[in-house]
Amino acid sequence: MRRDSGRGGVVVHPFRGYGSQREAFIMGRVFRQPGRLLAWQEGGMMQDVVDIARRVVRRGIAEARVDIRLGATHASVTTDRDGYFYAHIEITHTLPADAIWHTAKLQVISEEDAISTETEVYIPPASTDLIVISDIDDTVMYTGVANKLKMLYRLFVETADRRTAFPGVAALYRALYGGVEGNRKRPMLYVSRGPWSIYEMLEAFFNMNRIPVGPILFLREWGMTLKRPWPRKAEEHKSDVIRNMLALYEDLPFVLIGDSGQRDPEVYTEIVKAHPDRVRAIYIRKVDDDPARDAAIAALAEELRQAGCELVLARDSVSMAEHARDKGLISEEGCEAVRADTRAQQQRE
Repeated sequence: MRRDSGRGGVVVHPFRGYGSQREAFIMGRVFRQPGRLLAWQEGGMMQDVVDIARRVVRRGIAEARVDIRLGATHASVTTDRDGYFYAHIEITHTLPADAIWHTAKLQVISEEDAISTETEVYIPPASTDLIVISDIDDTVMYTGVANKLKMLYRLFVETADRRTAFPGVAALYRALYGGVEGNRKRPMLYVSRGPWSIYEMLEAFFNMNRIPVGPILFLREWGMTLKRPWPRKAEEHKSDVIRNMLALYEDLPFVLIGDSGQRDPEVYTEIVKAHPDRVRAIYIRKVDDDPARDAAIAALAEELRQAGCELVLARDSVSMAEHARDKGLISEEGCEAVRADTRAQQQRE
């Protein structure tokens, strides 16, 4: 948005890719971005408002050809009706063992332009022992999904520096990323029902708060138009992402993190039932004061306990960190960092 200096035109935005030594997945979008009609003061509020509007009204370019090269492997795909492309690449050569990020080169050819660009693809190291999948909204940062109008305002209007991470979240996720030894570099996968148009803001938010950004943010296309001004339904979005990751990293256990405000406990319970022995722990951030909801989650926790998985409902990151330390998922130093981070953030507030 900033790099085009208000000119607009055809833009290629590849998202971070991910995969294994056998296969890789690369996603992105080709779209037409409107330009600014007037020149606003650089960095001013009116420019922010205009750029938000430009981001929302982007229109995808359908049937553009996307050629992708990852090392010696080549694949070609075309964009869908919304301008998105999804490439599944079977890796036929050996990737460098000392790297976890690999550069993929893309060339996009549409009726209007030909654009070359690059993106990064995350391949977990051989030492990876755990995959972490986390919700974003009301789990990592405060969104207020129960109030739809406030949620939409925060999604589209608030800049990254005005968004609030829950106390201790950054230290907890760094501890999970590093593991007991501190250098595991575990995949950190984040899922949201928010639209792909907020991808750049989320990247800035994660970097600003020093939260391990992991290989990818799994968002979705809302498909909003003047005739249909509300997002497409996506009840299975989160469970589909988790199931795909379970299949991709079939030899690794998982930790799932969510919140009590929506259906994360129910979705995660169904995942454990369908894939026994794959989930080491579930952490649910308590974001409401509903006794009936607490009782429902407690019943799910008991159900999961009998299936060999522990669900922890906690209002703060420290309780999650202490459980993760006791389970051997993070170090004592990582747990203490969560305590210190929580205290420091609460004092600032």
